[in-house]
Amino acid sequence: MASDTRNDEPRLAEATEHRRLPEHDAMSSLVGKWITVGETIPTDGTPALEICASDVYEWVPGGFFVVHTAYGRIGDSDVGGIELICYDRDAKKYRAHFFDSQGNVSTQDLTFSEGTWIWSGEQARATGTLSDDGRTMPTLHEWSDDGVNWRPSMNVTLHKVI
Repeated sequence: MASDTRNDEPRLAEATEHRRLPEHDAMSSLVGKWITVGETIPTDGTPALEICASDVYEWVPGGFFVVHTAYGRIGDSDVGGIELICYDRDAKKYRAHFFDSQGNVSTQDLTFSEGTWIWSGEQARATGTLSDDGRTMPTLHEWSDDGVNWRPSMNVTLHKVI
């Protein structure tokens, strides 16, 4: 059997050297285990639904990416997903890729300034402001059907437990 590699070993990607930037260090403010509580903000007169969840933000080996695993309940529904957060040094901005428990995939830009994280996507956005001690982060989520007109969708507070 012919092989295109030297010594019949698999070819690996070329090694690259990346250096950590202050923007990578800023993601440390998210890293930890959080309990998330809050409620939905209905616009149709129906009662708000209770939100209770766990959010775990962890460094991926190498320290360049953060993986966020979320799971919990909104009312009687089980919800969750996986988010991968990175700093795109070429675009000079943070990006998030979210895969939810209903099979949806979304991409959002993030900004971080003076303790406030803002996720901005085509139909969803959220603004979370860290407390001075970094242990709580009240976060307002908003939704838009058209990407122009926004309405509050849920109000939660993340409480860091570890």
